[in-house]
Amino acid sequence: MSNATNNKKRKLTLAHYVRRRNGVPLGGSGSLRNMLYRSLGAGTFAEFWRYWNPVWGYYLGRYVYTPLKHWLPSSMGLVMTFLVSGALHDAVASAVTGRMVFILTPWFFLMGVGVVIGQALRINYSYFVWPIRAFINICYIGMSLALTYAITA
Repeated sequence: MSNATNNKKRKLTLAHYVRRRNGVPLGGSGSLRNMLYRSLGAGTFAEFWRYWNPVWGYYLGRYVYTPLKHWLPSSMGLVMTFLVSGALHDAVASAVTGRMVFILTPWFFLMGVGVVIGQALRINYSYFVWPIRAFINICYIGMSLALTYAITA
């Protein structure tokens, strides 16, 4: 990668990242609506995650995924990033509830694996209308959560 490309990537601020993902400035009117519309209507599961929670995605990409992909294959780095995200969610849930929570880490693992498999198999449902794409994305999230509960129960 050239120095110019490297410098361009480093200069991508959170505000620029959010605007690129949501189409509106950070905290701008319609930001949540755009995030939900774009992520739920995504034509691939990887695209769903590109649009979902751009603030969290920015920091995970910058501080977890990018360093990991220097040491691991990108697919493994992606799954590890989902694991880190799940572990952080579990830590917050544990702190809030006052008891150990361990459901989000395996759930996020399954979703990360879903992204990798979807990319490997080139699963693309972008030719469907928005409501069908949203249904597919919601079903995958729900089915992976149900599978997680079945496995961890």
